[in-house]
Amino acid sequence: MNRTILKLAIPNIISNLSVPLLGVVDTALVGHLDEVYYLGALAVGGMIFNFLFWGFGFLRMGTTGITAQEYGARNRQSMMMTMARVQLIAWSFGLAIILMQTPLIRFSLWIIESSEEVAHFTQVYYDIRIYTAPAMLALYGLQGWFLGMQNAKYPMIITIVHNLLNIVLNIFFIQVMDMHVDGVAWGTLISTWLALGLGVWLFFRKYKRYTGHYKQSELVNRDELKRYFSVNRDIFIRTLCLIFTFSFFTAKSAAQGDLVLAANTILLQLWMVASYGIDGFAYAAESLIGRFKGGNNSEKLRKAVYYNLGWGLFLGVTGSLIYLLFDEAILFLFTDKTDVIALAMSVMIWTILAPLVSSFCYILDGVFIGATETAPMRNTMLIATFAIFLPAYYAGNSLFGVHGLWVAMVLFMVTRGAALGFYLPGRILDIEN
Repeated sequence: MNRTILKLAIPNIISNLSVPLLGVVDTALVGHLDEVYYLGALAVGGMIFNFLFWGFGFLRMGTTGITAQEYGARNRQSMMMTMARVQLIAWSFGLAIILMQTPLIRFSLWIIESSEEVAHFTQVYYDIRIYTAPAMLALYGLQGWFLGMQNAKYPMIITIVHNLLNIVLNIFFIQVMDMHVDGVAWGTLISTWLALGLGVWLFFRKYKRYTGHYKQSELVNRDELKRYFSVNRDIFIRTLCLIFTFSFFTAKSAAQGDLVLAANTILLQLWMVASYGIDGFAYAAESLIGRFKGGNNSEKLRKAVYYNLGWGLFLGVTGSLIYLLFDEAILFLFTDKTDVIALAMSVMIWTILAPLVSSFCYILDGVFIGATETAPMRNTMLIATFAIFLPAYYAGNSLFGVHGLWVAMVLFMVTRGAALGFYLPGRILDIEN
């Protein structure tokens, strides 16, 4: 089982770590520009696109679980039609986002309390990057389908190429062309469309024979669409809560000034680095749990749950130790501004704890996605967001200042893991397929 997990997890970890690597490079590039409001604009702009794109994360997560179950059942037509439907949905939503770009940015800037300079450069960033929407959503669906097919190699290739291209282009636009957040946006736009082209080529390279199982009459199959959206409705609600929490965190950081926003932006990047590493095993759990559920193999399903949880905990402990030992040195990679580093160091303890306390909820997310048991994910996220995170923030902010934000975030993660653990026996471990 360990060998099977590592075969799926290692490519996922490698590809996942290239995602925060991009964020690290972008933050470092912009963090070394003359003005701190560029970093604030990158944070706010990134938050807006996280809200837009993460909300459609179900295009990857829901597709993985459903495809993995069809793979376990060896139903090629259902595998192919799942791919076709998710692409139809992805392109429809992507084009809709572009059509609604003006009201979306006006609403976003109205909600977020930021300085005039941050708001201006956020608009500059947004106006360019918005055109990545169709390609980004199509990539979500494509990569989710590959993972469901037990193929972690192709998502790794796509993600690494995508992010390396993005990094190279961002360095070129900022260092050579003397641009700022607009350079980051152009680099993201170009690299995203090129990555989609690569993904399509890889699909036809290995899975062209599956296109023979495509049936136009089944594309808009009411029962299958109902099943897809039933699973993904819960994932969508769960993801909206996650986006809300991180967006609220960024907005409240911005409200405390550009210095707090800059420091918290850097620390959130470290949270992302840890989460993407652990998510390698969460993705492996998605693929394997779906496969074993589709193949009616309860014994291997339970074993996959326990083994992935063990690997997630190991990575969580490792990540916390790295942050503990190299805290200040890591911060200097992001910025040379001593006031930003001093503020970040004053609340670094919460980032040190992050990989350890978050590892359980990341892995359990993968378990429940693979099993398409999405209602518990929805319920636990609603509890963590509205019963824990928000009350903790409002109770702690007046007492602890910047620390109050981070305490609320840590409690949010702990609650997610504990609540999913409560559901685990009845919904996953004790079920005979």
